Amino acid sequence: MCVACVYLLRCADDTLYCGWTTDVRRRLAAHRSGTASRYTRSRRPVELAAVISVADRSAALREEARIKRLSRAAKLQLIAASTSPRGLMAARHCDHASAATARPRAAGNNASSHETSDGRRSQ
Repeated sequence: MCVACVYLLRCADDTLYCGWTTDVRRRLAAHRSGTASRYTRSRRPVELAAVISVADRSAALREEARIKRLSRAAKLQLIAASTSPRGLMAARHCDHASAATARPRAAGNNASSHETSDGRRSQ
């Protein structure tokens, strides 16, 4: 079972947002309600584009940093690869916590990055 996941969201303006979490469902709900990030709050609706399971928090932070350095084209390739049957199986392992067992997290535990559709970084 995965302890942490890195995820990519596709925003309404076609930008990509990258973050990490221990509970994908809870974090996605927070993005959709506008409480997870100032960036996604103004770019709703958002959809989950990719989920990458990692072993622990440290691995999640490293993978998130690696993804942030990728070009938009490389991120789109990562999304395409994660929607393959093998990628979907890995994502299912990360979606283990239910809403009933989700604990509130400190605001700083989910770093993020976003990139515009023309490949520029936005902050």
